[in-house]
This record gives sequence, C-alpha cells and structure tokens, in this order.
Amino acid sequence: MSAFTAAEIEYLRSQPLARLATVGVDGKPQVKPVGFLFDTATDEIVIGGYAGSGMATSKKFRDVEANADVALVVDDVANVDPWTPRGIEVRGRAEARTSGGAEVGERLGAPFVFDSAWILVSPQRIVSWGVDCSSFEVAARDVAPHPTPKQV
Repeated sequence: MSAFTAAEIEYLRSQPLARLATVGVDGKPQVKPVGFLFDTATDEIVIGGYAGSGMATSKKFRDVEANADVALVVDDVANVDPWTPRGIEVRGRAEARTSGGAEVGERLGAPFVFDSAWILVSPQRIVSWGVDCSSFEVAARDVAPHPTPKQV
C-alpha cells in the first residue's frame, strides 16, 4: 500500500517541476527547481538531470551527500477565480547516487536521457493541500521509513 493517496499520486504524476530544499555543509539552506519523477513501485521521488549536465558536481547533489535531510515541494494554482492553490510537500531522506541514472530515467519514462548521477528521495512526512481536501486545509502524516538498497 502506498504512503500517498490515489489523488496525491495522480497529482505528482501530472506535475513536471518541484523545488528541492537542501542544507549545505555551511549549514545554509538552498532551494532549487528540479524536474522529478514519482516511482509508484517504491513511493520515492527521483530527481535527475539530462545526460552530461554534471549532476554529480551540482550543489544540490553535494548537499545531499553531506546531509540527507531534504524537503521537496510540488505545487501549482489550479484556478485563480476562485483562488485554488494545491500542492504536496515531501520531507524525507535523500541519497545521492553516482550511477544508474540513465536506467532509472528510462524505467520511469523520463522525457530525456538522465545523467548517470541522480537523487532519490524517500518520504518520511507528507503534507498536502488542495489535493484530497480544500485548498485551505492541510492533510499531514508521517511515513514509516522503508529500507533502501544500502540498508538491506
């Protein structure tokens, strides 16, 4: 059973852009727009750059290597009249992976060939608004951590 509701999964799969918040080795936060894919088989978020983009040298990648705690926000405005914002915040742990990006991108149907380096986000807390409830209500829950390939 998924940690995400059916409506949340549909919403995540319909959105191409998110913002990833990381913390650098200097303790300062950074937020970057990122393309992402939702892996329904694992309930995880996959972030990859296009082949040759140098994902492994990016600040977000280095930040994840130094501190696995991240937040990812996917949101939009469904309508402006009436004002109808909606979105999902995923707080969790991330892994900076240096290989396998092209394969995971292809498996998940990425619209471009992924760089070999990629980021995997495993949710620990999900906060949503305007997806399963009104735009001005919040649905929040903790997610039990599941073992990653490194932990098994």
